[in-house]
This record gives sequence, C-alpha cells and structure tokens, in this order.
Amino acid sequence: MTALTRLTRAALPAFLSRNAGAIINIASVMALHSLPITSLYSGTKGYVVNFSRGLQEELAGTSVRLQLVIPAATATEFYEFAGMPLSAFDPAVVMTAEDMVDAALAGFDQGEAITLPSVRDRALWETYDAARVTLFAATQTREPAPRYRAA
Repeated sequence: MTALTRLTRAALPAFLSRNAGAIINIASVMALHSLPITSLYSGTKGYVVNFSRGLQEELAGTSVRLQLVIPAATATEFYEFAGMPLSAFDPAVVMTAEDMVDAALAGFDQGEAITLPSVRDRALWETYDAARVTLFAATQTREPAPRYRAA
C-alpha cells in the first residue's frame, strides 16, 4: 500500500502538468472477497481498489488514465512466499502471469478503467459496481433505518 501510494503520488504531478500519462494498479479479486486466511491480504487489496477508484474520479476531465486490474489466481512466486504453494490450487483456476499481463494490457488498449482478466461476462462487474453505488446512496440519510427504531 505504501509503495503504490508513494509511486502514484510521485508520478501524478508530472502527468497532470502535461495532461498525459497512465498508471496501472494491480489489486486482486480477493479485494472483493475475504476468507479467514486472507483477511490482511484482502484488506490491502481493498485499499488498492478504493484508492484507485477515488483517483479515477479525481482524474476525470484530464487525459491522465488510471487502470485498475483485478486478477484472480496468477502463477507467480507470491504463493510460495505466502506459504501456499501453487500445487495446492486446481490448475484450471490459475492464470499464467503472461496471460494476465496480456489481458490487462488488452483491457488498457480498449480503454477499460477496470479490468478483470479472467471474467468473461463484463456485465457481472457492471452489476456489482451499480449495486455498490446504490448501496452508498442509500446510506446518505440522517435517519436510522426503520428496523432500528424502538417499537
């Protein structure tokens, strides 16, 4: 989180001054789902998602692009360092790093702000994101929900 934030903050002023540039942040599908053994990892990747989404809004109206990539299991040395060998995963769910990067760059070339390399149905993300926006809007009231009022 610290490196991503510092690198972004270091590059952004120059990009904004010339109104050109691109940042690609890599999160993880675990930002959208947490398991008992992934709470810290999921939390940090949740930061990447929210930090990136906020910056995307701040960069609206400029020619500076920020792409957020949300991959699922990708064959890297990360798993060995995390104490979960790739051999513990079904090979059918693990994307090669090369395929993940190629998909992310294809999404970038297509102008995607959010790229989920392994998700075939783009509508799934759109439905998820619309629900997120609707839920946030529903929180914007000063009144407690009726179910929390004393009878």
